[in-house]
Amino acid sequence: MADHMEIDEPRGTKRKDPPSSIEDDAPRRIQANPDVVNKIAAGEIIVAPVHALKELIENAVDAGATSLEVLVKDGGLKLLQITDNGHGIDKEDLPILCERFTTSKLKKFEDLNSICTYGFRGEALASISHIAHLTVTTKTKDSSCAWRAHYDGGKLSPAKPGQSSDPKPTAGRGGTQISVEDLFYNVPTRRRAFRSTSDEYNKIIDMVGRYSIHCAGVAFSCKKHGDSGTSISVQSQASVLDRIRQIHGGNVANELIHFSASDDRWGFKASGWATNANYHIKKTTLLLFINNRSVESSNIKKAVEQTYSTFLPKSGHPFVYMSLEIDPQRVDVNVHPTKREVNFLNEDEIIQCICETIREKLAAVDTSRTFMTQTLLPGTLLPRGPSQDTDESSAKTPSTTRKTPVRAYENNLVRTDASLRKITSMFPAADKTSGPGTTAGDNTVNASPELEYEDTGRELTHCRLTSVRDLRTAVRDDMHHELTETIANHTFVGIVDEKRRLAAIQGGVKLFLIDYGRACFEYFYQVGLTDFGNFGIIKFQPALDLREVLNLAAEQEKIADGEGEDDDFDVAEVVERVAEQLIERREMLLEYFSLEITPAGELLSIPLLVKGYTPSMAKLPQFLLRLGPYVNWTDEKLCFESLLKEIATFYVPEQLPPLPGNDQVEEGVPDEIKARREHVRRAVEHVFFPAFKARLVATKAFMKGGVLELANLKGLYRVFERC
Repeated sequence: MADHMEIDEPRGTKRKDPPSSIEDDAPRRIQANPDVVNKIAAGEIIVAPVHALKELIENAVDAGATSLEVLVKDGGLKLLQITDNGHGIDKEDLPILCERFTTSKLKKFEDLNSICTYGFRGEALASISHIAHLTVTTKTKDSSCAWRAHYDGGKLSPAKPGQSSDPKPTAGRGGTQISVEDLFYNVPTRRRAFRSTSDEYNKIIDMVGRYSIHCAGVAFSCKKHGDSGTSISVQSQASVLDRIRQIHGGNVANELIHFSASDDRWGFKASGWATNANYHIKKTTLLLFINNRSVESSNIKKAVEQTYSTFLPKSGHPFVYMSLEIDPQRVDVNVHPTKREVNFLNEDEIIQCICETIREKLAAVDTSRTFMTQTLLPGTLLPRGPSQDTDESSAKTPSTTRKTPVRAYENNLVRTDASLRKITSMFPAADKTSGPGTTAGDNTVNASPELEYEDTGRELTHCRLTSVRDLRTAVRDDMHHELTETIANHTFVGIVDEKRRLAAIQGGVKLFLIDYGRACFEYFYQVGLTDFGNFGIIKFQPALDLREVLNLAAEQEKIADGEGEDDDFDVAEVVERVAEQLIERREMLLEYFSLEITPAGELLSIPLLVKGYTPSMAKLPQFLLRLGPYVNWTDEKLCFESLLKEIATFYVPEQLPPLPGNDQVEEGVPDEIKARREHVRRAVEHVFFPAFKARLVATKAFMKGGVLELANLKGLYRVFERC
C-alpha cells in the first residue's frame, strides 16, 4: 500500500496513457479523414435544429414556394419536416443533391459578388445528411409521379438493408417534402447538450415567425407532431401588419408606424415597421433582414436602442421589423458558416440615415402619446345619497364590497400646483418708479425691450461629423439618471440668490438648491452639440469692429493682471493675433457656429441658442478674446468642444448684485442693471428651467457640485415627531 502511495501522482494531475508500443511514440501523420471533415463542417453549419430549419425554409422560398408547412417532434431532434409547393427537384439531380458544394445558384466564383438568393453554397442538405437520417420526396411540374430518396453521409442510401438506393416512385403533390429524423444521432455529445426540447421548439417558432412576417405572399404553418392545432398559421394574402398582429399580438400591431429610407450614395433601401412611444418592452425585439436574409447586427441594434432612449422611459425597449436592401456588390454574405452575419460597406452612414428617419417618425407622432388612466383612484368611494345606501345595502356581497379608503398621510403630500405662491413673491419689490414698463405689484417685470425674430430661411442640416457624434455620446455616457429624471419632473420654486446664482426646485417630496449658472452652462453646451450647424443668428446693426472689441477686453485683462513685468504683454500684438485667427477661420465659424466675420474684420453676428433670452453684451469682448488662446484650433474634436464651451460660458447669466433689504430702497443702482436683473429673473423662471425640463441631461459632474438637497419631507416629519 505504501509503494502505491509513493508512485501515485499528486491529486488533480492528468495522467497520460502509457505507450503501447514503440511506434506510438513516433510523430503523428497529418490525415484528412472524410468522415471527420464532413462532421466538423456539419457542426459549424447545423448547430441546433433551428439552424437546419432556417436552411430548409430558405431553400423552399428560393424554389418559389407559396405555402410552407412545418412539423416538429421533440424540438426538432426526433423529427423536423418541411413541406412546400415549389418547383421541386428533377430526378436526375437527386443522386448529387446532398453532396457538398453542389448548387444551382453559382456557376462561377464571381457570382458571389451579386448573390441575391438565400442559399448558394450547397452545404445545408449535405451537412444535415451527415448528422441525421434525411428523406426527400419531390415532384416537378413535368413529372408524372413523385420520387422519394434517402440519404446518409451525403450519398443515396437504401430505405432498408438489402434494398436499392435508387430513388423510388411514389404518390405525392407538386413541390418538395424534406424529413430530418434523429438529428445528431451520431454526435452524442452535441445531442446531450440539448436539455429542453421545449426551448428548441420555441426557437423554431421564433424563426418561422420571422420569415412569416418577411416573406409576403407565402403562407406558413407550424405545429407539433401529434397536436391537432397549429402554433403558427399565416395566410398567403395577409399583409405585413396582419402578420405581425398574428405572430406578436395586437398590442404591438396597434402601435406600429411605417418608415422607409434610401440613399443612392450608399446604395441601400430600408423599410419596415417600428413601435411608437406608447409601447415599450423589457428587451428589444429586432427582426432584421438584409437582402431578404434573416441576420443579426449588434451595431444596428445599439443604434436603434439609442434612438428610442429619448422617447421611451428608463428600461423601455422597442419592437422593430426592418428590411434592408443593399446593392449586392457592397455586401459580403459569405463571412459566417450559417450566414447569420454579413458585412457591407458604409455601415455607419447607412445606420445613421435609418435611425434619423425613425427619430423623425417618432417625433412626428410623439404629440399624441396615450397613457393608461383610471376613472377612480384605488379605494375611493363614490358620494351616495340616502336612497342609494338603502338600495345597495341588501345587494352587497363579499366580492363587491368596497375597501376602506387609504388615508393620505401628510408626509407624502406634495404641492402639485405650480401657480401657488413662490419664494420670489416674498422678496422686497424694487423701486417701482425706476424702470420703464413697470407696474405696481408685479415682481416679474420684463424691463428689457421686446426682441424681434425673423426666419432666416436656412435649411436644416444633418451633422455627420464623427467628432460631434463622439461628444454627444460622451454626454450621454456621463448622464446621472436619477437627477435627470428629477429635473425633468421638477416644480420651480424660485430664485434664492442672484449673486451666487442659486434657485430652489421641488422634486417629489424633496427640495433642492440648484446652481443655475452651472445648469445653464451644461444646457447651452448640450444645445450646441444638439443643434450643431443649425444655430440662430443675433445680428449687429451696425456691424462691430472686431479689433476694437478685442482691444477693450485686452485692456481690461492687462489692468486685472497688474503692472508686474512678468504679466505684462503688448495689447496691440495680442489683439492682432486673435483677430487674424478668427478672420482666417471665418468660413468655418459661420458654417458651424453662425459667427460671421468679414475679411475686413467686422463682426456681423453671433449664434442665438435660445429664444427669449439675450446674453450680456458686456461679456462679448472677453468671449471673443478667449476664442484665441482657449480654443484648440489644431484638433477637430477638441476645437469643437472648447469652442462650444466658450459659447456656453458666454450665454451663462452673469452674477448680479443682491437686492436690498426690507427697509432699504434700490437707490444708486443704474437703470441698466435693474433692467438686466428683471430680464435674467424672467429668463430663469420662464425660459431656462422649462427648457431644462425638456432637454437637459444632468451629468455626474453637475450632480457633485451643482445640486444640494435642502430638505426631505419625510425626514422633516420624523424630526417633528421626535420634538
